[in-house]
Amino acid sequence: MTAADAASLVPAAAAGRPGTEFRHGLVVGKFYPPHAGHHALIAAAAARCAVVTVVVAPARRESIPLELRLDWLREAHGVTPWVRFVGVYDDHPVDYDDPAVWDLHCAVFRAALGGARVDAVFSSEAYGDELARRFDAVAVCVDPERRTVPVSGTAVRADPAGHWTHLHAAVRAWFVRRVVVVGAESTGTTTMAAALAARLGTVWVPEYGRELTARKLARLRLDRPDATVFDVTWDRDDFVEVVREQQAAEDRAARSSGPLLVCDTDARATAVWEERYLGSASAEVRAAARRPALYLLTDHVGVPFDDDGLRDGRHLRAWMTVRFRAELAGSGVPVVELTGPHERRLAEAVAACEDLLAVGWGLADPLLPVEG
Repeated sequence: MTAADAASLVPAAAAGRPGTEFRHGLVVGKFYPPHAGHHALIAAAAARCAVVTVVVAPARRESIPLELRLDWLREAHGVTPWVRFVGVYDDHPVDYDDPAVWDLHCAVFRAALGGARVDAVFSSEAYGDELARRFDAVAVCVDPERRTVPVSGTAVRADPAGHWTHLHAAVRAWFVRRVVVVGAESTGTTTMAAALAARLGTVWVPEYGRELTARKLARLRLDRPDATVFDVTWDRDDFVEVVREQQAAEDRAARSSGPLLVCDTDARATAVWEERYLGSASAEVRAAARRPALYLLTDHVGVPFDDDGLRDGRHLRAWMTVRFRAELAGSGVPVVELTGPHERRLAEAVAACEDLLAVGWGLADPLLPVEG
């Protein structure tokens, strides 16, 4: 939405929401990232105003794109259509004691508002009073000591995992670190994915290709009751479907996951399977490859082959392990190879995931206030 659009909404919304305390409320912030405190602030403004304009004003140096923040906020506040979000970059220095710097910031905010008059400024920050004064508006302070919602953007950036419950599902999905378990048939990938997710207190994404194999075999058996997995055939479209459905399931799970999401296979693994069945991997499947945070490769050595009726590659396990090693080596993603008995493998996987969380997210600092 443009600044002019924001301005034009004020009279229309005011007419449609009679009895509100203020005609037009303003909320300004970086929302880096949006968290529960921000949502409570916006909700407080929405409850008391006919229309609210939220100006999202980050600096370009920050790590989360402006448009993404706007998308997150619009999703979170879709139930209050009289709240509108306008994005604008504000790269001016931060100095609350310098009137000239205040002028620069307020010029950015006024441009974002498109000239619309502001009746109340809602803020949880100390600068809210001065911002309201400069807009000749009422200052409304909301939970300045963070007692109702004990969180801040600084705290979230320093430790997203520690403030996970204060983040909206869409924001959590962006922060999620994805851990992908891959390996040849019957090397314990599914067992590992489920066990690792349970140990980490998160969710895991099952392998769609296995589900598709079961459906294909069931269809064959409608006409040929004696059909086996060796009769199942594959084409290029099947592998494109596997990638599409696997990634869709992964994206859905990321919204309800903990800081780590465990995935049983991905597009790179699918490319290896496509190579196995069709002799090569298609450009479409390879182009779909994403960049997870970590790969866990389950070695075949020492793992008995469990023929569950959907497996046909006992003789290819060593070859596939070699292919996975080569495929993952060129991914640019850290790889931990899991060997030995299950408990040892699980301990190695948990340690690798804990190391991943310990590294943090490395978000760029916002522009900080000048110290007096």
